[in-house]
Amino acid sequence: MILTTKVAIAWLVLLFPVICFGQLSTSEILKSNKKFRSEINRDYADSTKSPLTKEDFTTFTELPFFPIDTNFCLEAEFKRSKRKKSFKMETTTSRRPIYDVYGTATFALGGTEYSLNVYQSHQLRDTEEFKDYLFVPFNDLSNGDESYGGGRFIDLSIPEGNTIIIDFNQSYNPYCAYSARYSCPIPPKENFLNTKVLAGVKKPH
Repeated sequence: MILTTKVAIAWLVLLFPVICFGQLSTSEILKSNKKFRSEINRDYADSTKSPLTKEDFTTFTELPFFPIDTNFCLEAEFKRSKRKKSFKMETTTSRRPIYDVYGTATFALGGTEYSLNVYQSHQLRDTEEFKDYLFVPFNDLSNGDESYGGGRFIDLSIPEGNTIIIDFNQSYNPYCAYSARYSCPIPPKENFLNTKVLAGVKKPH
């Protein structure tokens, strides 16, 4: 089954209210992530929205998470692309959705500087509700061991200024981590982080 716009939008409605924006205190980061976990667990427990299989529901109580780490809620320098490059993003099927490279987020993690491309979906930008939605798929050194081998996703919104907050504690697995019936974006090779991001959702049990 292809991850349709209807499914994607339902998922985004869940995530948008709890994304980490601006300078947040430790207590605000913790509160935001507790809400994120509560809502994503509730969504996965709902058979009308969940990517889990019937067999999964027999044992599912909650998703496995890394401990919340405020060091993974980062303020990044955000540079918008002067000329937005459109391309067809690879997925786990023959589907090739069109994205723009909207900009680049550069940040320091563990004393090392990293950059991630930030993408905008052509399909979603044409909707009023998600015209400001940005998408960050990424891979890191934890893939296949502590986290899902196919990488993880983070949802953001177009910032007003030249900085953007990326909270890896709210990174989540693509639906393909739970069922092969979905078509999921594959993180582009330029969005590989040469470090372990031990934050967010772990790989499925």
